[in-house]
Amino acid sequence: MSDAPENMEAGEPNGDLETVQPEQTVEEARRTQHEIWVSGTEERMPFAHATDEGSQELLPSDLDPALDIQRGVAVDDDYVVPERVIDDERQIINMGPQHPSTHGVLRLHLELEGETVVRVKPIIGYLHTGMEKTAETLSYSQGSTNVTRMDYLAPFHNELAFSLATEQLLGLEVPARASAIRILMTELNRVSSHLLSTATMGMDIGALSMMIYGWREREICLDFFEKTTGLRMNHNYIRVGGVAADLPDGWEEDVVNLIKKVNDGVDEYEEILNENPIFLDRTLGVGVLTPAEVKQYGVTGPVARASGVDWDLRKAAPYCGVDQYQFDVPLGKHGDSFDRYKVRIDEIRQSLRIAEQIVATIPSGDYRSTDAKVTPPPRARINESMEALIHHFKLFTEGANVPPGTAYQSVEGPRGEIGAYIVSKGGARPWRLRWRAPSFAAVQALPAMMTDSLIADVIAALASTDPVLGDVDR
Repeated sequence: MSDAPENMEAGEPNGDLETVQPEQTVEEARRTQHEIWVSGTEERMPFAHATDEGSQELLPSDLDPALDIQRGVAVDDDYVVPERVIDDERQIINMGPQHPSTHGVLRLHLELEGETVVRVKPIIGYLHTGMEKTAETLSYSQGSTNVTRMDYLAPFHNELAFSLATEQLLGLEVPARASAIRILMTELNRVSSHLLSTATMGMDIGALSMMIYGWREREICLDFFEKTTGLRMNHNYIRVGGVAADLPDGWEEDVVNLIKKVNDGVDEYEEILNENPIFLDRTLGVGVLTPAEVKQYGVTGPVARASGVDWDLRKAAPYCGVDQYQFDVPLGKHGDSFDRYKVRIDEIRQSLRIAEQIVATIPSGDYRSTDAKVTPPPRARINESMEALIHHFKLFTEGANVPPGTAYQSVEGPRGEIGAYIVSKGGARPWRLRWRAPSFAAVQALPAMMTDSLIADVIAALASTDPVLGDVDR
């Protein structure tokens, strides 16, 4: 590679990250290089002269300047929107309804001027299942089976929000061991969800190997879930009063092995992506969401924290004793697709850090409440006592009797704040259930992220928000 041009201004990066000014970090230098490339008409500095030797021009330079288009040197700034566009150059296209990295079916109504997106309209509802209305026909003991299917990549978080809201109405205290198990399972669920997000985001941008690697580590998490709950998804494990069953024998060794393998895998992901020029070009400065836009659209979770908004319910409104564990809240600075990827990678490490502490400090005791109003008698007692058999029968046929009232409980899910609002008029079934879905706010903010960008950046921006359309439509 030849040296940088002599007429390069002082202080202008020349592609060597080691020669940046002392006050610049490596990431800032990388972003500076990217911004120079997208705002000018020349090729990026690291590759400007990489192919000079042996290169051949298609046409002599003294020919008609109009032929510069054929030579590929008449390049305008991709992000500049012309002041006036002829109507014939404006077109409306549909992206979807399909399955583009959205874990569901989404349709984007795009208005284009050339390759520039000037308007985006998300159209939802293709997966609507009426789960909030269905909840009115199910008992509280059946509620977890219903809500776990909303954000089906975060089933434990849905179950936890519903169970905590119901326990508010009951005034029920949950044993310390049950709370620790709940935090362990939800944090490992956060890991598995972020692994899938990183895998699908890499695949959508073009890093096909990431899909294989991300699923490899996610399988380890799902194997542990299956060993604990009997299912890989939609577990119905976190229930009102505690959890369905205690952790299996040898779970400590399983979790320690999971922590090591996932940490090693995440190291590989960063080695593959963090310095990959194609991945950087597709994510740096793409799909930017400012802190003000985050607050206006109600966006939470990694998308908000990537924009520098320091809001995590595990710190702001702790639940299940999560505040007793040491962990950090990763934040980004630029609110672009790269920062959203990086925040999720860092959150994986922090969740594994919490899981490691739970292995070392989990208390002994019951894994569910002993309150007979919500907890069935031990199975062995059913064969010994007629009263236990009657109690078991009434609890599963009629359900627990919940007093009148309202309750709202939110938890920090992989995509942001998951909230359950329950209205009870007394009895065994909720009168109303409303769900606060973090993916809904993320999809709502897509126009702010995508407008005036290139159509090629739409998929990258969409993948970086990690929406689940089952959560949006419900």
